[in-house]
Formats: sequence, structure tokens, C-alpha cells
Amino acid sequence: MSALEKSMHLGRLPSRPPLPGSGGSQSGAKMRMGPGRKRDFSPVPWSQYFESMEDVEVENETGKDTFRVYKSGSEGPVLLLLHGGGHSALSWAVFTAAIISRVQCRIVALDLRSHGETKVKNSEDLSAETMAKDVGNVVEAMYGDLPPPIMLIGHSMGGAIAVHTASSNLVPSLLGLCMIDVVEGTAMDALNSMQNFLRGRPKTFKSLENAIEWSVKSGQIRNLESARVSMVGQVKQCEGITSPEGSKSIVEGIIEEEEEDEEGSESISKRKKEDDMEGLPSETQNLLLFLQTKKDHPYTWRIELAKTEKYWDGWFRGLSNLFLSCPIPKLLLLAGVDRLDKDLTIGQMQGKFQMQVLPQCGHAVHEDAPDKVAEAVATFLIRHRFAEPIGGFQCVFPGC
Repeated sequence: MSALEKSMHLGRLPSRPPLPGSGGSQSGAKMRMGPGRKRDFSPVPWSQYFESMEDVEVENETGKDTFRVYKSGSEGPVLLLLHGGGHSALSWAVFTAAIISRVQCRIVALDLRSHGETKVKNSEDLSAETMAKDVGNVVEAMYGDLPPPIMLIGHSMGGAIAVHTASSNLVPSLLGLCMIDVVEGTAMDALNSMQNFLRGRPKTFKSLENAIEWSVKSGQIRNLESARVSMVGQVKQCEGITSPEGSKSIVEGIIEEEEEDEEGSESISKRKKEDDMEGLPSETQNLLLFLQTKKDHPYTWRIELAKTEKYWDGWFRGLSNLFLSCPIPKLLLLAGVDRLDKDLTIGQMQGKFQMQVLPQCGHAVHEDAPDKVAEAVATFLIRHRFAEPIGGFQCVFPGC
């Protein structure tokens, strides 16, 4: 497995760009666009997929933290959804619509600390212990001492946090656990190359449409429908840039996704601006460059994942044994069987958890194939009598 492939476990696996998609909820549905027809990269609001949104206040030693959650459903067990590193609760939008149509359940998709619209006092603490406590605190704040039956479902980093939460007994009514495309062995191997991968991403985007287009064309998200709602939670406007000191590093990462017929005039204009700045003091050049960058490229990442490196090891080390030791029904969904490490391979052979491989997906399995993931989760819930099917849903039990 190449270093690039291993870099998947913080929620950023670049891959082969997909064929033009139909925008339907099933990622496998693809169509070719007619001549001159462009794909729609405009953002879509969360309200098209979730029924409501709530900011949950949690009190701690340093004051009040506010956690953003998106909700759907009114009956059945709660599926508490935890996103991957750098993503947000909106990455579960299309999956939510798919699972709600198959089984009676309630959805609570949570923006973890320093992600999405969640606001915490200590935004730099992304340790597994702290984030697991956050999950427990949000459950307590929402439901009090008598929470409903809850199944934790997490993708990548969120899968690791789900396991840490479960193993620490922070959700008293926990009935099931699901990890999506996160395995200790592969994740630990990937950490050495993660910084190089993050440096290869664009630093800024000209617009939300530009960010959505990049996510699809780079293969980060292979499903255009999901990208149109999900990327809104990954990027923010650049108000936080207050000085020109970092302008060069910002400009170096700018993505320019222009039409071919515009590239020539764009490069000529760019060279003219560079010529005009020649001879000016370096401080003036930096200031002008900064102002132009802020004007033309107003969106950047909500969280700088590179600065969270000291927590990566703690997210994933010992994860397989923690997962296997949780005394509840467990489901592992993978994009490829090659993700399995030794401990999980042995555990799977011993029947300690249910596993399903969903091929032809990138690392963001629940975004790339939301219908297939919803079908797998719904089947798991019905098999264990945790939820009732609706809409004539028929279980398809996998062979592994």
C-alpha cells in the first residue's frame, strides 16, 4: 500500500476522480454529461437532509462549551454519528436521509470539538480522552439520567473516538458500536506520511463552489450530492487572517479550477500583477499579496489538522483491542479487506464482530456510498432487534 493510500485515516484520501455523477443519494449512480453541460457545485443547506439543528451547551471546569448537533427522526434507537478528522456532522447528511427511510431510528450527528460549528473554550485539546468525554457530556445534556438506547457510529477519527467512548462506559445506554474504515494497523502506518499529505492540499478556495469542486475532482468525496452539503462544514471564510505574514504560504496552496479558455488570460493577468510589484519593498509586496489573497480566495479550512499531530497516536494506538473488548454487538465497515490488521483479522475469524466490505469506495465510505452503508447499518439493527424496518425494507445479510 502506498503512502498516499495510507493517508486515509484522518478523513482525507485522494483518489481517482469519479465520472460525472447524477447527484442521487446512491454513489454508484453515474451518468455522462452532455456537451457544454456543467456539473452543479453549488452548496446545499443541511435542512434538505436533517429535520432540525441544535446547539447543546455543556458545562465544564473552564466554562460553557457549545456543541452543534443535527437531528432527524422521532422513534427508535438513537444513532449518534461521529465524523472523521477535518470533516463535520454534515458528512452524514445523505446517509441520514437513507437510513431514516429504512428503519425506525433517531439521528444525532455531532460536530466534534474544533470542527464544524462547535465552539469550545479549549479548542486545542483534541485528545481521545477529552473528545470521548465530550460525547458522554453531550448525551447527558440532551437526555439527562435516562438516555434512550444509543448506537455509536464513527468514521475514521470519529470511529476511534466512538471506541474510546464505548470502552470508557461514557454512554450508559449503549447498545451497539460501528466503526467505518478505521483500523489501528493501517492508521498507525499512515501517520508518518500524513504531514506531507496535508501540505499537498490547497490552503484556500475562491468560493464554496470551488471547494466543492476540488473535493470531487480530487476524489476526497466521490459523491457530488454529499460534497455539496458536506464541504460547507469543512471550510470557513478567511476572517481569521489578520496579518500579511502568512500570505506566501497561503498563496502557494491556492487551487485554480478555471476553464481552459480562461487559463491563458488568468496567467497573463497574474504575470502583470507580479511585474507591477517588482521594485516595491518586500513588506509592501507581502501586504498587497495578502490583500489580494483575502479578496480572491475567501475560504480556508475550519481546522488546521497539521497542528493536531501530537494527538494522532492517542487516537489509534491500541484501538483494535479496545474495539474487540467492548461487550456489545459491533460492526466494522471497510472500503477494502486489505485494511484489516492482525488483531481484527483474528477477532473476525472468531466471530467477535460483524464485518462488511464495501468496494469501489474511497475512505469517506458513508459519503461515497450512503445507501450501501445505510443498508448495512439497517440490517445490523434489525438482526439484533434494535430497530424495526419501515418502507418495506428487506434485510440482506452479508456473508462475513
